[in-house]
Amino acid sequence: MELKKLEYNLTVCKVTDISNIDMTTEFLFIGKTDEELSLVCKTEDTPKETIERNDGWKSIRIQGTLDFSLVGVLSKLSGILANHEIGIFAISTYNTDYILVKEENFEKALKILAFEGYTIV
Repeated sequence: MELKKLEYNLTVCKVTDISNIDMTTEFLFIGKTDEELSLVCKTEDTPKETIERNDGWKSIRIQGTLDFSLVGVLSKLSGILANHEIGIFAISTYNTDYILVKEENFEKALKILAFEGYTIV
């Protein structure tokens, strides 16, 4: 399986509404539940007004479009990283999954996944 490292820095935050979010930016993920409105975006695109924010994330994308019948893709990757005490923040989209790792663990995570047989591009 091929994994692509994304070069930009990301921020995970909570916002009150989407009116302050620039929907034209390159990387943006919004999650809304009955309890919160979460946003993941490039750090430089983070809205000025957030309820909470956590900077310092980098991302790995699983390349290609994942079929919904595939089982355990994210579980295997997160398990490998968990065994090395690397926490993640996962995002799933219609096409694929993204694994966010704190900056200080990013290179270590890439090396571990490469050692486990994943191709890093």
